[in-house]
Amino acid sequence: LRESELDVLAIPAPEWTSFHEHDGAAYRVTLPVRPTVQLGAYSGYPFTIEVEDVDEAKVEAVVEQLRDQQASLVPVEGRGAQDGDYAVVGFEGRRDGTLIEGAQSERFPLIIGKERMIPGFETQLVGLREEEEKVFSVTFPEDYGEAKLAGQEVEFTIVLRELRQKQPPALDDEFARSLGNYADLATLRLEIARRLERSARDRARHAFADHIIEFAAANATVEVPELLVEREMDVMIDELKVRLAEQRIGFEEYQRVTERDEAAIRGEYREQAEKRVKVLLVLGAVADVEGIEVPDEAVEAEIERGRQSAESNPRLVEYLESERGRSYLRSQLRRTQVVEGLIDRYIVQHPEFSDVRHAEDIEAEEAAAAATAAALAAVVATETKGDAAAAVPAEDPVSEGSRP
Repeated sequence: LRESELDVLAIPAPEWTSFHEHDGAAYRVTLPVRPTVQLGAYSGYPFTIEVEDVDEAKVEAVVEQLRDQQASLVPVEGRGAQDGDYAVVGFEGRRDGTLIEGAQSERFPLIIGKERMIPGFETQLVGLREEEEKVFSVTFPEDYGEAKLAGQEVEFTIVLRELRQKQPPALDDEFARSLGNYADLATLRLEIARRLERSARDRARHAFADHIIEFAAANATVEVPELLVEREMDVMIDELKVRLAEQRIGFEEYQRVTERDEAAIRGEYREQAEKRVKVLLVLGAVADVEGIEVPDEAVEAEIERGRQSAESNPRLVEYLESERGRSYLRSQLRRTQVVEGLIDRYIVQHPEFSDVRHAEDIEAEEAAAAATAAALAAVVATETKGDAAAAVPAEDPVSEGSRP
């Protein structure tokens, strides 16, 4: 094997073929080898980097979300209940005149229109004023959790105990200063715009990376070995176990809850595994052409980072330190280096995209943004679908203020 320089994927047990008294036994071994990849074009793309524009409307949407987040609750006066109001209700449900166990409460809080209750319940609150009572009937859904109520018509009596609405703070310089180190509202808007623009560039780079991978894989020809598909499904199962371990959920418990055994889960992963193997083979071939290798030190550094972040999770640490975990990390690092190198080469050739930053810079930004107050992160993520985990600098904690 050493002399042949074959890239053997595995060494199976030898297969006995014959035995001769004088010549001894004869064995045959079939060695699966890494397939040859016929690379097509992996540069000269028919696509480009597309950075989403950040306009005034997007900035104002974040500002309004921040105001909504900082809103206080005040009593509703001069009108009945409407969607979005915060209500406290008393209710009891009866079927055929008999009180249903568990279908009553003296003070139940809800936001009208959020549909926490069964369909049709909350709409009956619209128009009611405090201390008003109403009797109505609703039908429970056929798939309701309690079989005895599924599909049943129930009569409810409700009383609106309290009714409040959100009152956002005034949109002025004082509001901006309450969020952190901002001199005025204009400064806050500028910083939000800057962060949203940076996030848009980061997303553009990630999307461009995906396009490069798809382009290279589509133009390459390779026969994907079943052995590698099986191994990739092993990796995907490992990834699932890691995600579950992060949530303190065992793999056996997951199988029980989802009513699927490991074989069924693997079957669901097969198509994706085949695609992933092809991508890894193609990117590996590109890495060979480009002369990219991942030193042991880089793998160890990645393991150490994972060890520090998962120090309270022994199962995750065990996986990171295993041979399979190391192999997985090495392949991921090599893939990342290949794609990042191709992106950087493209940016050198197209300097108009020079502000689309390198992945390491993005990673550093994300680490810093993680320190930002969770409230602001949620606002920006909700309004811009992940636009700015950093719409406001990490060093500027957001005051929780008065919250509903």
